[in-house]
Amino acid sequence: MTATPEIRAEAFIIHLARAELRKPQVERLAATLPLPVNILDAVDGMALTEDEANAIYRHHLHRPRYPFALRKAEIGCFLSHRKAWRAIVDGGLDAGLIIEDDVEPDEELFVPALALAMKTIRPGDYIRFPYRSHTDSGAEVAKAGGVALVEPGHTGLGMQMQLVGRQAAAELLKATETFDRPVDTTIQMRWLADIRVLAVRPPAVRQIGHLLGGTIVQKKSKPLGEILSREVKRAWYRLALRAAAIGRR
Repeated sequence: MTATPEIRAEAFIIHLARAELRKPQVERLAATLPLPVNILDAVDGMALTEDEANAIYRHHLHRPRYPFALRKAEIGCFLSHRKAWRAIVDGGLDAGLIIEDDVEPDEELFVPALALAMKTIRPGDYIRFPYRSHTDSGAEVAKAGGVALVEPGHTGLGMQMQLVGRQAAAELLKATETFDRPVDTTIQMRWLADIRVLAVRPPAVRQIGHLLGGTIVQKKSKPLGEILSREVKRAWYRLALRAAAIGRR
């Protein structure tokens, strides 16, 4: 892949050292991404002590209340993204491309999508590369090479890849010194940080965790009753989040 960056940007691949099945994909990404690449050691949530977790995780910190307690793996995921935001700020970069290690860029769409994102990005922008086609719909901001950037009315879930401006990274760090929900759900609460969220359409990446040993964040199996209860709570939360967003417009 080739691309000509117009800003000073580097890539940060978040990789948990014990996830050995993902190492070949990390090496593949590092060899093909059109930016200087840093392998960022992910925070291993399972290695966090209770005191370490409690220092940054606060249940029911924000409204609408998030209905689930975070598992340590989710706390580690959040801290890993904070680590990437910190690297952007401390490195004096204009932007950083943050990538989780279960991502596969589309051979045709990724390069023009990244080029458009780097041409468009402002310091306070957070540009998502979602892997689902049905999320992140919104008004078109820029278009070129068969891809577009939109400003979604509702931000989708997932943290597979984002191009984050330095000011946006600083704002996110400030807003998440403590947190109460997963990092992607936190990004949906746009009122927490003074950032502009954009998204690439159509999807220019694929999520391939199922080919790399599965997720390292989600709990494997749950009883049927717990599954049903979580679905009800999740639906309630989605409605509450949308109502909160409308109320702040």
